[in-house]
Amino acid sequence: MDRVSKENYYLDIAETVSERSTCLRRRFGAIIVKNDTIISTGYNGAPRGRANCNEIGNCIRTKLGIQRGERYEMCRSVHAEANAIIAASRENMIGSVLYMCCTDPFDDSIVPGTCSCMMCKRMVINAGIKTVVVRDTKTEFSVYEVADWIDNDDSLSGKFGY
Repeated sequence: MDRVSKENYYLDIAETVSERSTCLRRRFGAIIVKNDTIISTGYNGAPRGRANCNEIGNCIRTKLGIQRGERYEMCRSVHAEANAIIAASRENMIGSVLYMCCTDPFDDSIVPGTCSCMMCKRMVINAGIKTVVVRDTKTEFSVYEVADWIDNDDSLSGKFGY
């Protein structure tokens, strides 16, 4: 009997979490794991009590033609990584792994090649998370060492997007 890898086990959970997303552009799910224990989960959606984009029926960023990775102050949503971080204590996140999956809201397919935006990278760094694992396909994933995000500060490049 073949057993799913631990990474894909957690990525399967992150993919399921993404199904709660209310974003009309991309659905993200994230889970934070430490010592094989899930610390918290998060998905992208409007702050508690505010109407979600799927309820309103439009995305202001799409309406304004804003490209992915840019002008997040215009977005109604709190990102999946941010919601997972908000739901956990920093003590539990130090040295942890964040698993993330992005799916397309129109056909439920996995969106490969995604990663945290610049704002979320800063939060991940400050949370003490050690590694970020992002699903690319049902069995393949990319691994990012957060220490590399500190050493290679993309906020200095002037390049936006992810």
